This record gives sequence, C-alpha cells and structure tokens, in this order.
Amino acid sequence: MIPWLHPLRLEFPPVDTALDEPNGLLAAGGDLRPARILAAYRRGIFPWYNDDEPILWWSPEPRCVLPPSQLHISRSLRKTLRKPNYRVSFDTAFQQVIEACAAPRSYSQGTWISPAMQRAYIELHELGYGHSVEVWMDDELVGGLYGLAIGSVFFGESMFSRRTDASKIAFAHLVEHLKNWGYDLIDCQVYNDHLASLGAQEIPRAEFVDLLTKLLERHPEHKWHATPSFQTKD
Repeated sequence: MIPWLHPLRLEFPPVDTALDEPNGLLAAGGDLRPARILAAYRRGIFPWYNDDEPILWWSPEPRCVLPPSQLHISRSLRKTLRKPNYRVSFDTAFQQVIEACAAPRSYSQGTWISPAMQRAYIELHELGYGHSVEVWMDDELVGGLYGLAIGSVFFGESMFSRRTDASKIAFAHLVEHLKNWGYDLIDCQVYNDHLASLGAQEIPRAEFVDLLTKLLERHPEHKWHATPSFQTKD
C-alpha cells in the first residue's frame, strides 16, 4: 500500500520507502501545480502515470544519470552532427516538442504525457524551469526533447524523433551546452539502451539524492540558446 498525498501540503514520503515492485512507486494523488512538481524533483521524485490512473509519484532504484562530461558520441553520430542539413534551437517550440513527445509511437498507442501533464510542464516552461531542444530540417520539426532545469541539474523528461538520429542530435547539443554552461548532472530517470549508448549510467538512489542536495544550490549563469554549430573532437 502506498500513501496518498495531502491535497494542500507539499510533503512526500521518504524516497527509501518506495516500492521495489513496481520499482520506485512512492505515492499517489496530489496535483500537478508547479510548486508540487518542483518540490518533487528537488527530492528525486517525478510524476508518471497513465491518463486513466491517479497521479503516481516515482523514485526508482537505481537512478540513471549522465554527467555532461561523460557524453559518448559514436563515430556515426559524430558524422551526423557535422552535416549541415539540420539546425538546432532551444526554447523556440516548447509546446510543439511536448505534443510530439506525447504522440503515439510505433511500438505503443498510449502515452503517459496526458493533456494535464502537458499543461503542467508548459506552465513550468513559462516560469523558466521547463526547456526544450528542437531539431529542424527544412523548417520541419523532426526531433527534440524537453525537461526541467533546477540548480545545476537538468531533469530530462522525454524525447522524440521523426528522422534517423534526430533525438540523439538534440541530446548531444543539449549536453554540449550544459557542459559549457557549468551544469553538473543530467537526470535520465530510468535506464534504457538508447541513453546508455550516449553514456548514461546507473547510480544508487541514495547517491543521487545526496548529489541533489549539493547541486540544486548551484546556479549556472547562462541564457538558453543554441549556438550555430556543434564542435566535437576526433
């Protein structure tokens, strides 16, 4: 049995009380107002639920993360990044990106990015916490990602791709900029092979929470915009 959140208070149970199965399920209920979502992320918790379920809050064990300095770029992706047939922008089409991330995938007809979730993260974008990366080809949005930036941590939420490697292009540009801006960590939440191929790794949840207490107090000074080109080393 998991606890239900108080409708007014922004308190969460300790993350070490999350279930082992399903991995990381911590609590249910509450709402998606910005203050609650931000309070959750600061504790290593995030919302994730289907549209026909109550709001569910998670803190999985272990946690998948990527320090920006450890980005791995394969030889094939390196070649793609050097091609001039795409351009990258930041924060110019947040709503389009989140809608594209919410669209049905070839392997699944459902989505956890419900209209309520979209509205919540669009509001966080308007408050300066939510950010997007867009990949364009001939003025067509072909890939991108979005997430939240708090302190020196970027909390990745979702990505999409309509062309080969478009989401990897977005991620590579994001990581390169975060590294240059002084960010310390990218939260990838849950391991998958796609993220692992880019250098993501798993760490214990307790270590992740300890990192948050330090990194959320740092505030890199920068403006969210993409430079015209991507520089990589051979």
